[in-house]
Amino acid sequence: MVRVFHIFKFFRKMASRDTTDQQRMEKIVSLCKRRGFIYQSGEIYGGLNGCWDYGPLGSELKKNLKDFWWKRTVRDRDDILGLDGTILTHQEVLKASGHVGGFSDPMVDCKVCKSRYRADAVPDAPCKEKLSLPKGEDKSCELTEPREFNLMFQTQMGASAGADSVAYLRPETAQTIFVQFKNVLDSSRVKLPFGIAQMGKAFRNEINPRNFTFRSREFEQMEIEYFCRPEDGMRLTDEWLEKRLDFYGEIGIPREKLHILDVPDGERAHYSKKTYDIEYEFPFGIQELEGVAYRTDYDLGKHQECSGKPMEYFDEATKEKFIPHVVEPSAGADRTVLALICEAFDEEELTNEKGKTETRTVLRFKPRMAPIKIGVFPLLKNKPDLVAKAKEIQAMLREHTTTFYDETGAIGRRYRRQDEVGTPYCVTIDFDTIGENGPEHDGTVTIRERDSMKQERVKIEDLLGYLLPKLV
Repeated sequence: MVRVFHIFKFFRKMASRDTTDQQRMEKIVSLCKRRGFIYQSGEIYGGLNGCWDYGPLGSELKKNLKDFWWKRTVRDRDDILGLDGTILTHQEVLKASGHVGGFSDPMVDCKVCKSRYRADAVPDAPCKEKLSLPKGEDKSCELTEPREFNLMFQTQMGASAGADSVAYLRPETAQTIFVQFKNVLDSSRVKLPFGIAQMGKAFRNEINPRNFTFRSREFEQMEIEYFCRPEDGMRLTDEWLEKRLDFYGEIGIPREKLHILDVPDGERAHYSKKTYDIEYEFPFGIQELEGVAYRTDYDLGKHQECSGKPMEYFDEATKEKFIPHVVEPSAGADRTVLALICEAFDEEELTNEKGKTETRTVLRFKPRMAPIKIGVFPLLKNKPDLVAKAKEIQAMLREHTTTFYDETGAIGRRYRRQDEVGTPYCVTIDFDTIGENGPEHDGTVTIRERDSMKQERVKIEDLLGYLLPKLV
């Protein structure tokens, strides 16, 4: 079964590679830097491989995603509570979970160029030291046999270094939830089934970070551990899969772009009785966004065994005591942000007023995800009345949503700039607004919609009622 599944995954990668749009991905990466979504970390010093900084628009986009996930996961439900655990993790926690000594990937090295790769992700490019070889000679890397490479970042706590001062940057957010399970249970008086949700950074010393922000060494997870009775675990795993698919539709990733991989026996993690991978059609291939795993009682059982502290739940109705089972929907925030950008990116050919064809680049974000919700423009920057009214309207709107004020350049150029960052609506203040073209238009503004580019006039007093329902 294991070999069959590896062959299946190989052909799956080959099939997704056939649909890869490298040029599209290059345009997306370029736009992300040019418009302030994502930058290479430490770029002026050559860059820190596998690490990325989110710029002004990227940080807003990521915050919108996390806020909506938290709303849907915690605030809209009575059965899920929130947690915010530390990044520094006690080594005994990770010994109990199996990460210390067992959290590794197979690694190979090239004997010629000394490059290091994951054994299942060796690039097709020729060896860097063999590029000058004559045509027809083997230019591929000469690889060592695979060996295991631990993925965790280790550090020291306290003034002196030693075995007792070792700690780790957490490789996942899940273990914090498991070790705090009893405290949350006792302090919140919840009853099964219930969940604990957490968002936060995790760290893995990836051998071969790749595909922009998709596989990074520092990343953010959005994770739920949903505790239940043993007999409910399989049913709840299927239910959570559907809930998570619905969530992606709400943020703008259509169901037809998602693939469900039912991971077979022998390929699942050792703690899992059932796992679904939710995958998305990235330009670089079909790759995982989220896993929904039925972890049984493995984690709580191991922590009870290793700590000597009880992790049992007492059911008052049946008077029985048992270790709960758990279903884990675990999503990558960074991967989802990348999927949102890839899904939103579009180019279309338009004919301008001079009859010439031009390309419009637009990010078609769902309004609830867009970093900027409304652009506000005075028609001309050298007209004090227009500028004053535009700033007054922006001040009114920014109390309720994110806005961007722009008075530089032709109005069409300003629209194009907002299209490129995904702003769904623009409000233009013109001479009708301030009554210079007659009383019939006094107090109205032009609202321009991003996707259709249609425009309509709306009274200033109706702006909030018109726009805000469209932004959620």
